[in-house]
Amino acid sequence: MMTEKDKALLQQKGITEEQFREQLQCFVHGFPYLRLSAAASVEKGITVLSDAEQQAALAAWDAYTAGGHAIVKFVPASGAASRMFKNLYAFLDATYDEPTTDFEKTFFANLPAAAYHADLDAACQRLHGAGVGELLAARRFKDIVSALLGKDGLNYGHLPKGLLKFHTYPDGARTPLEEHLVEGALYARRHDGTVSVHFTVSPEHRALFEQLVARVVPAYEQQFGVKYDVTFSEQKPSTDTVAANPDNTPFRQADGSLLFRPGGHGALIENLNELPADVVFIKNIDNVVPDRLKDETVRYKKLLAGVLVSLQEQAFAYLRKLDSGCYTVEELLEMLQFVQKKFCCKNPETKTLEDTELAIYLRRKLNRPVRVCGMVRNVGEPGGGPFLAYNADGTISPQILESSQIDMADPEKKAMFEKGTHFNPVDLVCGLRNYRGEAFHLPDYVDKATGFISHKSKDGRELKALELPGLWNGAMSDWNTVFVEVPLATFNPVKTVNDLFREQHR
Repeated sequence: MMTEKDKALLQQKGITEEQFREQLQCFVHGFPYLRLSAAASVEKGITVLSDAEQQAALAAWDAYTAGGHAIVKFVPASGAASRMFKNLYAFLDATYDEPTTDFEKTFFANLPAAAYHADLDAACQRLHGAGVGELLAARRFKDIVSALLGKDGLNYGHLPKGLLKFHTYPDGARTPLEEHLVEGALYARRHDGTVSVHFTVSPEHRALFEQLVARVVPAYEQQFGVKYDVTFSEQKPSTDTVAANPDNTPFRQADGSLLFRPGGHGALIENLNELPADVVFIKNIDNVVPDRLKDETVRYKKLLAGVLVSLQEQAFAYLRKLDSGCYTVEELLEMLQFVQKKFCCKNPETKTLEDTELAIYLRRKLNRPVRVCGMVRNVGEPGGGPFLAYNADGTISPQILESSQIDMADPEKKAMFEKGTHFNPVDLVCGLRNYRGEAFHLPDYVDKATGFISHKSKDGRELKALELPGLWNGAMSDWNTVFVEVPLATFNPVKTVNDLFREQHR
């Protein structure tokens, strides 16, 4: 039974009663597994660029950036860093006081090399009257960790990753936010010298992001000869999802109000949809490297972008040809080959289509947002995988899937997932406008059947949480998708604090 208080909350969030009921039905019916055709590989679905193709892609991107197009670098940055420090929180709660596990020993052995060491030293002096070195000598290890994580110290356990100091330079340390600003200057610069970078942030940390940008941008503008346009957005309340009890009824809090939770990173399709951009680079906040290793990252970002704009140019030409109504059967077959070979989108039924029906089909498949996704050889790192999957219209196309979207009880499907040769490092370049220069309405291209349900708790009570289709999974299901192999050197995420001690981050 919906109360007036419930209706007021829905109105406040911008969620309709119909959407509310649809969300509850998701708990009742669940989500279907995707039907797989094959795991993508270099033999099927993943492109490996030859030297000549690389040079052509780089030239295409250089030409595009000189043409006055709107280019934006989009960085999801709202995630808290708390999971980075899971092992250190366990150490604080442990019954022992000295480093015991390999993780703990590695952390303390490498601590003097940390980019945040000077800040931590000052915090330890303020809180404990002794610096890091003195506390290490006195074997006061937990005092050091509490100064790093606690709100009275550096508060690293509660800040977003984007604001933590990752890398050391002669003139100081850089945060991931700063590394993304530098990257933007190196591959996303517009013809007039503007570099547009957009961060999605949590409301409680937005002011800290804005303060950091105001402090560091002038120096980077001078260093790279650019003008930054840095913008922020937050996940919309209208993308929150209702929580449910185990029996699929709405979860109510102690005061009787409905509980809504953030709908996951798939909610950011709304933020992406509002960007005034022709081409957008998407990359996670923690996947950054110091300047000495940036060359390969920059090169492959330009390569992916060059592939994108080249494919777009050809697709746009075909769409204009279809608009004219002046095309031959041979030209329709050429377009079909393009859709099948370049976008790896196949439809067994096209052989039976009449010319007019084929033209309609081609228009539908060509006139969609485009994304070119870097794919890395699988070396055991976490991440979704590239697959060729069936769509609702019977076609087969490239999709990035998580394990939750695959029926692991089916030995054949499980084997496909486990034997996949590549994974998705969240390395995308996206085309957001059609051949007429109009922005696509991205929510129209979301496969709503690709969300998933997770199990959480609130105030000691179990609940079901509804996750929206992921940004690079279901939220982009109906895009034209191209997989391009990129080297492992372009993927350097920081999932734990000890990852900052890897060679790639020193």
